[in-house]
Amino acid sequence: MIMVNRIHNSAAPFEGTMPLESSDSKSITTIALEVLPSGPESSGPSRQGSALGLTESDSTEFNGFSLPPVDEGFGAWTFLGSAFIVESLTWGIPDTYGVFLQRYLQDEKFMSQPHAGTLLPLIGTLASGIMYCTGPIVYPYTARYPSHRLIALWVGIAMCVSALIGASFTSDVRILIALQGVLYGIGASLLYAPCISFMAEWFVARRGLANGIIFCGTAVGGLVLPIVEPRLISAYGTSSTLRILGVAMAVVLVPLLPFLKGRLPNIKQTHGPTPRSNKSIFGFGFAMLMGVNTVQSLAYFVPLVWLPTFASELNVSSSKSSLVLSVLNTASLFSRLTLGYLSDKTDSWFLAFASTFSSCIVVFLLWGVASSTLGGLIAFGLIFGFCGCGWACLWTGLMRDLTKDDHLLAISMFGYLNFSRGIGSIVSTPIATAFQHGHSLVETTRAKVGFDVGGGRFREVIIYTGLCFAAGSIMTLYGWVFGFEGKPFTAKKGFLKVWKLQNPMA
Repeated sequence: MIMVNRIHNSAAPFEGTMPLESSDSKSITTIALEVLPSGPESSGPSRQGSALGLTESDSTEFNGFSLPPVDEGFGAWTFLGSAFIVESLTWGIPDTYGVFLQRYLQDEKFMSQPHAGTLLPLIGTLASGIMYCTGPIVYPYTARYPSHRLIALWVGIAMCVSALIGASFTSDVRILIALQGVLYGIGASLLYAPCISFMAEWFVARRGLANGIIFCGTAVGGLVLPIVEPRLISAYGTSSTLRILGVAMAVVLVPLLPFLKGRLPNIKQTHGPTPRSNKSIFGFGFAMLMGVNTVQSLAYFVPLVWLPTFASELNVSSSKSSLVLSVLNTASLFSRLTLGYLSDKTDSWFLAFASTFSSCIVVFLLWGVASSTLGGLIAFGLIFGFCGCGWACLWTGLMRDLTKDDHLLAISMFGYLNFSRGIGSIVSTPIATAFQHGHSLVETTRAKVGFDVGGGRFREVIIYTGLCFAAGSIMTLYGWVFGFEGKPFTAKKGFLKVWKLQNPMA
């Protein structure tokens, strides 16, 4: 047996064994791990380690081999760049499905089929919804069986490419839904989940920043693909464009696979959830986190879906309408980087409160009041993109007090948060649609405030969005003040606890 000593800052020593797959044979070598605390000065949310090697030491020696450093170095940054590109393509394609939908709705071979007008708009939402809602299954699986992550990457790429190319050869709406919607969503989920698992190995102190950089890929995909796809469709048609996207996805992602790997040795299976893990998942703290994440998602996706339609009510060209989303996506880049970086430095519950509260104000004042002109709407897209679009980059910080050094629990919670975000994505669209109706009392051309645009068509939609953000701000304020335990002066990270410690005579 080979003894491995890993010195880091865990709160208590850990001793255990795990089977590691040998790099030069199929034999299994049992390695005993001993994790030693480095002292109280190393404690803190950004100085956490784990028995799975999530430490901040520059390297770990075992059997004469040095593991690459965390939070820095060639391996960490090449992985991060590769994961960024994966994010751009896997999420960017379903997020820009509206480009294809516009052409599908104009194509008689699709529209002549029963219920085509209702079914075709579901494809993009179905693909992204599957990517979100498979989180509770895919993320814990990749964490429990790390050796399967490389297989998942290959299978995911194959499914995504097959879905896009296969969809290009059909004119049946049902098959199109099965391929471009369902098959692509499953493949993208398998492709994306291992990247999140790998990130937890490569980054510890800078995990929030790494999370923000990866999530910036969604914004970049939302910026680039809406420019490229319409030109390809105009030149070659929807079928050829789907084939081009499928081939491009294979050509771009396959060479990145050598860099999409974990920092640790290839472990066949990790230990199952501990009693503390189950308590964390089913406890009050995680229920509160799931609740605020769902409420924020119920509001967040509404502007992303309806801003182009709102802009069209201002009688502007389609290029100017798309400018609003381009500005929003550009601002979201800075939002994701900023919140991801700050989540490593300060209280993530405070950042969550600032994000939801400012989004509430922006929705009511800029969208509801100032968006009766294109300039006002662009201002709303810019500020909302910065205030509201970096929410998911706070997840690692918000989970920190719940997961501690439990790598398996952290990945599982990430999957559940993705699931609740998917619920918000799917449910918010029909809710916003139900709230829309026109009013003949106010002419669109004479609208003085955003509430009156389109004859008041979006008034209730704006109010609904603002109220959801208001509810989210109340919930995050509670989390910031009281912490996960829900009791003042006992929560480990509650604002009142910190204030009491700093003011013992109060």
